[in-house]
Amino acid sequence: MWRYRVNDGLVLLLSFWSLAEAGKLLVVPQDGSHWLSMRVVVEKLWERGHDIVAVIPEASLLMKSSENFTVKTYSVPYTQESLDRYYHSIGKDCFLNLPLLEKIASLLKNISEITTMFSSTCRHLLYDEELMKHLQDSNFDAVMMDPVLPCGPIVAEFLSLPSVYFMRGLPCGLDYKAAQCPSPSSFVPRFFTSSSDHMTFTERVKNLLLGFSEHLLCYLLYSKYENLASEFLHRDVTVLELFSTASIWLMRYDFVFEYPRPIMPNMVYVGGINCKQKKPLPKVSHFLG
Repeated sequence: MWRYRVNDGLVLLLSFWSLAEAGKLLVVPQDGSHWLSMRVVVEKLWERGHDIVAVIPEASLLMKSSENFTVKTYSVPYTQESLDRYYHSIGKDCFLNLPLLEKIASLLKNISEITTMFSSTCRHLLYDEELMKHLQDSNFDAVMMDPVLPCGPIVAEFLSLPSVYFMRGLPCGLDYKAAQCPSPSSFVPRFFTSSSDHMTFTERVKNLLLGFSEHLLCYLLYSKYENLASEFLHRDVTVLELFSTASIWLMRYDFVFEYPRPIMPNMVYVGGINCKQKKPLPKVSHFLG
């Protein structure tokens, strides 16, 4: 029953799209593993007759041109070769056995470099006047995005279009703050604590302290985007404001790794999208006596 419910929200959404007149969907994806899951949904929507346009940078890790939907590219201040070298170096760093303080310093350095690179990528998209004019004139019905780095929400705000978020989660619990979900530190464990929703008093104190430290992480991740959004939209904007404009949240949570928590009516769990079946299991196991 629970496994059915995990996929039910996404199936229902796609069914409504297929019953209605075909629409125009702008897709602003996030590179890496984020795109692998979103691409499955985008291709399914295209198969059902919807007009799909995805905007991607000229150099990317996994996002390439597609025969199934339209891809619009924009220039970025780095080459494909330099991008590949950068991701390779990050991969090597993950396996280094460093002392704790050096690990923290390396993590902060990587966060700073990644944020700088992706915010620069976003800037090149927003200030590509020809492409943005084309998007304005295309009369899209909605924007679908993975908002973990909030370039998509800035684009949606600029185009005054409803946003469909397709995501695993946001740092610092910003997804639940933006959707105004209850998220008390005494009940909801923070990332990296390894705690469950049944915490001891000591774990609750640790959880509370870690929650305070999240502000530093969010500042490192999103301060450049706040400045960029305020500059581009010509008004003061916070990242929390941008995330709060989502029309629907499709949460790529896998139920076996999560725990019950209160969510808003426009938040739907679609974790089963990550479990694409390759081939069925045999009817009779050879290992049974």
